[in-house]
Amino acid sequence: MIRTLRKHTVSFKHAFSGILWVLKTQHNYVVHIVLSIMAIVLGLFLHISYFEFLIIILLVFSGLTIETVNTAIEEATDAIDTKWREDIKIAKDVAAGAMLIYAMGAAVLALIIFLPKLLAYLAF
Repeated sequence: MIRTLRKHTVSFKHAFSGILWVLKTQHNYVVHIVLSIMAIVLGLFLHISYFEFLIIILLVFSGLTIETVNTAIEEATDAIDTKWREDIKIAKDVAAGAMLIYAMGAAVLALIIFLPKLLAYLAF
């Protein structure tokens, strides 16, 4: 049991180390966090519903997860070869494309949630 707990402790240390590295080195990750905080603050200001908050929180954590995986793919492919290679370019482009698809979907959902409330707020 103690051995299992130690393994999990080490795993958590490695995971947190990875998150800290991403925060320190990846500009897009920081941008995502700033936009996420803005969305949460806007949600509080506009009194979005509980369900809408659940969607926003899901979008925040999904986006951070996809951005983290994208960064891991970029770093892993750079470790394979730092020279330009078509196969590495494809892997990086596809990973970046996944984040772009996610960001477009998140933006649409955010607009569906926030736009009517913003328009109603501005109408007063």
